[in-house]
Amino acid sequence: MARSRSSGSARRVVLVTGAARRIGRTIALAFARQGWDVALHYGRSRRDAVATAAEITALGRRVLLLQADLASEAAVRRLVPRVLRDLGRLDCVVNNASLFAYDDAATTSYASLSAHYLANTAAPVLLARELARHLGDRGADTEPASVINLLDQKLFNPNPDFLAYTLSKSALHAATTLLAQALAPRVRVVGVAPGITLTSGEQTDAGFAQAHTRTPLGRSSTPQDVADAVLYAAGARALTGTTLLVDGGQHLVPSTRDVMFLTEPAPQGGTPASEQKPAPRRRRARSSE
Repeated sequence: MARSRSSGSARRVVLVTGAARRIGRTIALAFARQGWDVALHYGRSRRDAVATAAEITALGRRVLLLQADLASEAAVRRLVPRVLRDLGRLDCVVNNASLFAYDDAATTSYASLSAHYLANTAAPVLLARELARHLGDRGADTEPASVINLLDQKLFNPNPDFLAYTLSKSALHAATTLLAQALAPRVRVVGVAPGITLTSGEQTDAGFAQAHTRTPLGRSSTPQDVADAVLYAAGARALTGTTLLVDGGQHLVPSTRDVMFLTEPAPQGGTPASEQKPAPRRRRARSSE
């Protein structure tokens, strides 16, 4: 059995979902720089995952590559046992990976709602449960572990774009509170809600740069801002059942559309971007791999 953190003799281990690239990569590397070993989950981005793993190894940390489809309950249930088998323990789960596909009230479907719910809500809940079970096996003297759920500032400043995504993240926000109650005192559960952080879908660099400044602080979040907040949450022993908004105050600026549609130039002879509704298509989440 792995020794508890209180023994001080084993390095802490974090599992980061969607950690091959984008914000997940920055989070994984931030943990590695702080001395954590990393279980690096990815979906389809194996080449990026291997490159990120090499960077973690170069920092002198152990790394475990884990491929899994988060829409598969069986695949998700295998992740924590794999981490325990290969790295010996697990102290933190960062639920970063997300599905972020456009739909709205006119175009959503059972398929879209189900796909978003499985990846964005069900998988994080199951991983939190499996972590709590592991903590039960480690003994009563073990310090609390943590689950950190990547959310979105739009939960606090809602608009109807990306309806299924928003509903699934709203459910994860509620789960952050419910799991904090259910899994205490062994597991702390914290939300981190970024603002617009990286380009998404077909957003242009110019549109992103403009959108990134539409906050009271004149800047939204960067990947490193998000990683810093996640690291803080992982170490803040009195923090649970709450959400940190890391968005430059973006949630304080009401908007009837997703910010990415308010800052793109209109196509020639077309409808202004603020009035356009893009066709449903798969897009990577702001916090995905």
